[in-house]
Amino acid sequence: MANKTTAEKLATIQKGYALEGATIELGAALIDGELHKDAPVRLPLAMMNRHGLVAGATGTGKTVTLHMMAEQLSAAGVPVFLADIKGDLSGLATAAAGSEKLLARTQSIGQDWHGKTFPVEFLALGGDGNGIPVRATVTSFGPILLSRIMELNDTQESSLQLVFYFADKNGLELIDLKDLRAVIQFLTSDEGKDELEQLGGLSKATAGVILRELVTLEAQGLEKFFGEPEFDTAELLRTAPDGRGVVTCLELPTLQNKPMLFSTFLMWLLADLFEDLPEAGDLDKPKLVFFLDEAHLLFNGASKAFLDAITSTVRLIRSKGVGIFFVTQTPKDVPADVLGQLANRVQHALRAFTPEDAKALKATVSTFPLSDYDLEETLTSAGIGEAVITVMNDKGAPTPVALTRLRAPESVMGPSDEALVRSTVAGSALLEKYGTAVDNPSAYEKLTGKTAAPTGPAASGAPSGTPVSSGTSAEADVDAEARRIEEEILGRPSSRPSRNSSGRDGAPERAGTAPAPRAPRAPEPQRQSQPGGGIMGDLGGVLGGALGGGLKSMARSVGTQLGRELLRGMFGTSSRRRRR
Repeated sequence: MANKTTAEKLATIQKGYALEGATIELGAALIDGELHKDAPVRLPLAMMNRHGLVAGATGTGKTVTLHMMAEQLSAAGVPVFLADIKGDLSGLATAAAGSEKLLARTQSIGQDWHGKTFPVEFLALGGDGNGIPVRATVTSFGPILLSRIMELNDTQESSLQLVFYFADKNGLELIDLKDLRAVIQFLTSDEGKDELEQLGGLSKATAGVILRELVTLEAQGLEKFFGEPEFDTAELLRTAPDGRGVVTCLELPTLQNKPMLFSTFLMWLLADLFEDLPEAGDLDKPKLVFFLDEAHLLFNGASKAFLDAITSTVRLIRSKGVGIFFVTQTPKDVPADVLGQLANRVQHALRAFTPEDAKALKATVSTFPLSDYDLEETLTSAGIGEAVITVMNDKGAPTPVALTRLRAPESVMGPSDEALVRSTVAGSALLEKYGTAVDNPSAYEKLTGKTAAPTGPAASGAPSGTPVSSGTSAEADVDAEARRIEEEILGRPSSRPSRNSSGRDGAPERAGTAPAPRAPRAPEPQRQSQPGGGIMGDLGGVLGGALGGGLKSMARSVGTQLGRELLRGMFGTSSRRRRR
């Protein structure tokens, strides 16, 4: 290493980064203290689904680096997801103004710089910010991710999985936190004690602990993050009319108050993408690049089940055309099993002020290939906007390590004007779809016998506040339940005539007229279950009786199948789209 001349080092880097195909331009190499714009450092677009790491001490330029990469990905037609921790990334929607200092820097590295805007979609977790609200149902979020937010131990997490199993098996839709609370309250009540015993492994005491943690979440205001309409992660894969990839910025203005929720929600987005996307193999460019900022929050205090699921997701999602870049301070923030899968490395400067810092520095150096640099010295002396880089080349081998002066973004390095953000959100096609929360009938209504009051344009049935007839005839109740299940199975309004409270047939509803809201019957877990088991099996029996004895067996079979449709992914997640 010490015997190589500057020219030899330069030739090594030039040869190592002479790549074929489309690339992301990262900057120009610094060798022996000199900048060489004839030695560009770049990353093959086709290798961005091999995942990566952007690391470095606070203030060294990590956010600007992912900003610059996002711009080029968008220009290449690749959608990008960014977690906007500090609000700076909204500047992608505003063209930057070139200064004399900026132009001098860009010219020195061979960058042809022009101020540009990029297509940006602004989201906000649960509407906590200016962006379009992002929500998930409790059912799709799943027990493993929810346990992470509630900070449950392994035993409690296993117990929560049993609660989800019970709800799935019995057709109890867990849409928001009150639904999950209702299911747990039912299982711990005298009425539900038989069901609790049948679950096995779920003690009443543990269920009580979970219930208390759930109430704590509600007290912290986290109920607004769970509900409908649920965000469809396919929205992250869109391109603009001009072919550029849409950059989705998720606002996180209160991250410091909810760090666990933030990191876990990002993992839900990834898990949902993983479950929904088909296998794609090796592509010329990824379908999506996902920048996961403050990655250490994802792993702090994580259970083994959670870590195993992250590792598997990172390993397997590559074949679905999705690239993940973890953004954090040091590589040691990322578990070894995950770090080993991050082929593309952009390492900004590290500090060595304490013995712990020095230890982290040595560990970081050990993760790089052998190079012509003294990496311990280089990593502690690199300036702002400089980084040590090695990536996977177009043949699947690591490129030479290169200290690089990075390109400058062409949009504003800072927040866009708030009025621009608001106008962008107001003009978004997603606002009508996700802007208003709805409350459709689910587990809470089924278990309490109350009628849900759907709200917003996505709600089903009649408007909130519509009077509900409380018929007293058991025959009318059975008929109403049969009509509801028939509509659910066939996907169209029931053709059966309605029955009034005295049990007499009424006139059939006119085509195109929405049926009046009905109060869902509370399940009766203590009655003898029909073959097929659980509430869905019982409902199948109700449907069979209402439609005629000859159809009873078929109807019960359909009811059982509905109860078995819910399949959960490796995080215990389940998309409602996959259940349709």
